[in-house]
Amino acid sequence: MQRVLVVDDQHFVRSTISFILKAQGFEVVEVERGADALRLLEDTKFDLAIVDIYMPGMDGVKIIKLMRERTPDLPVIAMSGVQLNASDKTALDYFSMSPELSKIPCLKKPFKPNELMSAIQKVIRVNA
Repeated sequence: MQRVLVVDDQHFVRSTISFILKAQGFEVVEVERGADALRLLEDTKFDLAIVDIYMPGMDGVKIIKLMRERTPDLPVIAMSGVQLNASDKTALDYFSMSPELSKIPCLKKPFKPNELMSAIQKVIRVNA
C-alpha cells in the first residue's frame, strides 16, 4: 500500500483528499503544519507528498524545498486556491520559473477527484 503525506492547514481539504485517496487504496497521513510534515519525514517513508502552498508559519514552497533536501526522490504535488492580486493566477502559475519546482504537478483548488488522481498517476509514472 502506498503511503501519502497530505500537508494543508485546512481540515476540510485534508479530510477530503484523505477520503478520495483511501477509497483508491492509499494509506494517508494528514498534517496541518509544515514542521510536522518535516518531522514525519525523518522517521517515516512516504511514496508521495501533497502540499498546500499558502499556510501560516512555513509556506508550501519552503516545505517542498526542505523535503527535497531531505528526500530528493519523494514525488510531490503542490496545490493552492489563493489567487494573486486581481488576476486568476496563483503561485502555482509561477512554479515553472523555478528550476527546483518546475516539474512539480500543480492543482488549483478546488479540484475534482479525477484531477487529483490524474496528477498522482503522472507523478508516480514519472518517478517509477
